[in-house]
Amino acid sequence: MFRYILKRFFVSLITVWILATLTFFLVRVLPGDPFTSEKITPEIKANMMKYYGLDRPLPEQYIKYMGNLVKGEMGFSLKYKNRTVNQIIRDAFPNSADLGLRSLAFSVTVGLILGIIAAINHNKGWDYTSMIIAVIGVSVPSFVIGGLVQYFFGIYLKVLPVAQWKSFAHTILPTFSLGLSTLALIARLMRTSMLEVVGQDYIKTAKAKGLSPVQVTVKHQIRNAILPVVTVLGPLVAALLTGTFVVEQIFAIPGLGRHYVISIQNLDYTMVLGLTIFFGAFLVFMNFLVDIAYGFVDPRIRVGR
Repeated sequence: MFRYILKRFFVSLITVWILATLTFFLVRVLPGDPFTSEKITPEIKANMMKYYGLDRPLPEQYIKYMGNLVKGEMGFSLKYKNRTVNQIIRDAFPNSADLGLRSLAFSVTVGLILGIIAAINHNKGWDYTSMIIAVIGVSVPSFVIGGLVQYFFGIYLKVLPVAQWKSFAHTILPTFSLGLSTLALIARLMRTSMLEVVGQDYIKTAKAKGLSPVQVTVKHQIRNAILPVVTVLGPLVAALLTGTFVVEQIFAIPGLGRHYVISIQNLDYTMVLGLTIFFGAFLVFMNFLVDIAYGFVDPRIRVGR
């Protein structure tokens, strides 16, 4: 088990290093530079390029950046004066994480319930209702959902705030908008997995032993059917906890998504690099946890040599 964890950890580090390397060189391919849009003289621009080390050869810039990255330093933003990327992440990530955790709790709880109800009531009214909700969640983009709930609950009914991130009431609409697609994915996945498990031999054996339908469903069907859901939770958790750009923009949430969009528009190299590495490392870490969790969720899986 220890060797398996160590191997997966090493692969995760290599993945993050490759991501950082590719992003470092690809961002330099973009036309222009961080100071193109500013109305400054060529002399001032040259001084600024020298101050930030952008006038040095790319290999030298890469070695210096990777050295600082190993220390946990992502450098200063080229647009936010006197602010480091670490500071911006520290200030903005809690809002994105808060939104992500709320959406995750909402989508996983409701999605699993809908999927289980749909599977138990296969080809019945509850099944069709659950799948209609799932299809809507998968088909309709989050920005459309966000705009609709803003108009209906915020403008038409005037029962919930339209935007901002100040109180519990402000979190309801963005949580629903962000979590609906994840809810739909989990519901469909859980329903399909539950229906596949129903015909397995161990389910028939459990019924033959005289276990009640509730015991068969809870102890055998759900436990074995939930593994595919656990598989996708890694990327889903990473995506939700780091927030989504569109939902944060629609509801004016001061999260990382807004900074990421602005940094790309402004060619803020250090911000684009730092946020990309942060998002990528978070995704890799969640996948690493999912790999380790396999051995604990399903007894048929043994993580060893």
